[in-house]
Amino acid sequence: MSMKTVYFLGIGGIGMSALARYYAAEGARIFGYDRTRSELTHHLENEGMHIHYNENIDALPEEIDLVVYTPAVPSDHKEYIYLQKTGIPIKKRSEVLGMLSKQYKTIAVAGTHGKTTTSTLAAHLMRQSNVDCQAFLGGIAKNYESNLLLSKHSEFMVTEADEFDRSFLQLHPHIAVITSVDADHLDIYQNKKTFVDTFSQFTGNIRENGFLLIKKGVDLGPAENSKYTIFQYADNTKADFYATGIRLVDQKYHFTLIHPKGEIHDLVLGVPGRYNIENAVAASACALLCGVSENELREGLKTFAGVHRRFDIRVQTEKLVYIDDYAHHPEELKACITSTREMYPNRKITGIFQPHLYTRTRDFADEFGQSLSLLDEVILLPIYPARELPIEGITSEMLLEKIVTNNKTLVEKKDLVNYLKNKELDVLLTLGAGDIDTLVAPIENELQKRNK
Repeated sequence: MSMKTVYFLGIGGIGMSALARYYAAEGARIFGYDRTRSELTHHLENEGMHIHYNENIDALPEEIDLVVYTPAVPSDHKEYIYLQKTGIPIKKRSEVLGMLSKQYKTIAVAGTHGKTTTSTLAAHLMRQSNVDCQAFLGGIAKNYESNLLLSKHSEFMVTEADEFDRSFLQLHPHIAVITSVDADHLDIYQNKKTFVDTFSQFTGNIRENGFLLIKKGVDLGPAENSKYTIFQYADNTKADFYATGIRLVDQKYHFTLIHPKGEIHDLVLGVPGRYNIENAVAASACALLCGVSENELREGLKTFAGVHRRFDIRVQTEKLVYIDDYAHHPEELKACITSTREMYPNRKITGIFQPHLYTRTRDFADEFGQSLSLLDEVILLPIYPARELPIEGITSEMLLEKIVTNNKTLVEKKDLVNYLKNKELDVLLTLGAGDIDTLVAPIENELQKRNK
């Protein structure tokens, strides 16, 4: 059924905006609400979409065919309440993505960490081959400056499978990838067992004769299965798919990929970050299972430019390096900081971290303290609340006390760029999933002045 007008409640979200772009490409008029303006909403408006930024029923278009909303929109939102009474079809983002995915052989990448880079790299490998794909991505791919890829002929679709709000249970993949099941979103799942059980439910959705690619060591418990094939992957540990001979040359990783049918020698990964070897193995496994050739794989890995806000090197001179990363879970922080340490040994690493969500800060406070203590200097911003109300006693001050690094401080977001002006910096990281991204360009501008 063709849609003439689609309305998005929370259009500025990364997953929502990909769907908005999809329906726009299908010829629909796109309208939407978001709480805040951003670089992404600016791009959407330039693409012809109509967006407003205050709750306003009068701003709704006439004759809406479909309303798509994100669970981040509160239940007392004026427009949401009004639209529920109209009889217009209202669907969650995950439902719509699930509907679209049924038309394709879907590669769905799930897991607490690595989803965005792995799915984006898998999409790039397929895009750069004769196989091609559609893709709904959880970040802006640098190769395409978009979170949406369209194809007129491919039978494949790549998407990030988001565990938040159990969204990924709407998908029925041909290939499911599970990168990790470290506990997260305990405000929804309550405990680790429920979290892991939901991933088991997700694997139950894999189609007949499909594949499960799971990181070696990830345990989902006993599973009786005959309808799909299970492969394990790893970075440098023996598995069905794994990397060997890993070496860092001019900040690029070279490796040999071992796979069930042979070996592919001297592959070069186009992005830095030691943990990206693991992501590359998973993405390569997807590509090979879908028919990408060895030569196409080699070229795709080499030309992959990465994802904005994923180990994103913004400034690199002899005296100063600035990297921006989306890391917002203790394990992600640890991976980012240790990868930085490997690339820039014997240099002072300063990290600016904006905690994301009161519940996540509460649930993993000790782990955050341990990961942030890997930095030589820590600058903490106040907690970004997103959809949550404050929790008594859960603050950045509380988190600061758990960090054993001597050189640590709290800074208000509005004061940060000014605070950095007179600071001696060597390697600087900005870390977090809140609105710290709005500081990236101002920080980059400030640091570029030092090179003039």
